[in-house]
Amino acid sequence: MTRASLDKQPHEVASMFDGVAERYDLTNDVLSLGQDRRWRKEVAKAVDARPAQKVLDLAAGTGTSSMPFARTGAYVVPCDFSLGMLRVGKRRNAWLPFTAGDATRLPFKDDTFDAVTISFGLRNVQDFDAALREMHRVTRPGGRIVICEFSHPTWAPFRTVYTEYLMRALPPTARAVSSNPDAYVYLAESIRAWPDQPALAARLQKAGWTRVAWRNLSGGIVAVHRGFKKG
Repeated sequence: MTRASLDKQPHEVASMFDGVAERYDLTNDVLSLGQDRRWRKEVAKAVDARPAQKVLDLAAGTGTSSMPFARTGAYVVPCDFSLGMLRVGKRRNAWLPFTAGDATRLPFKDDTFDAVTISFGLRNVQDFDAALREMHRVTRPGGRIVICEFSHPTWAPFRTVYTEYLMRALPPTARAVSSNPDAYVYLAESIRAWPDQPALAARLQKAGWTRVAWRNLSGGIVAVHRGFKKG
């Protein structure tokens, strides 16, 4: 599977991520020119995890994204549907409660988490509207959702340059550093096909989230959306 499409099959995407698990964090660092670390810091601020709160980190992969929440004293559950990613994560941080799960059918009870977050993973969910509803279901009343995802640069000339980078520079760079460069061709195409900031906000509202807002990072290359479950 190398082309982005709306009919992506979960087992194909999971298998693709299994294949890049070992060098995934390194590859992301190289391809984003180190920006992914800054983006994750902004996500941690938006989630605002507190001691003893329960945080669900979806598409957590190897657990890198979960560590900032754990450091606050929150109880964080890294969840992913790629067993390859989870195995690598468990080997690195055995104490984290890594959980295998599909974002469209989460293995958790209603009203469980104070915060649910997903970074750079919603794009890979077959039915992301169903995932937004599931995230709403497992969040307690008054709780929050934070989504960090590639988006659409706000300045038109830069948007053109960025699209060229995605389709021309990203695949050869991925070939040099990744164990599965085809996966990054898929990722480049899925980024290009993703809804823009207002469109994603509208989907969040349709799934039941309130007070939805977003913040652009790196000129809109990435956007952090946040919403709340009515108390």
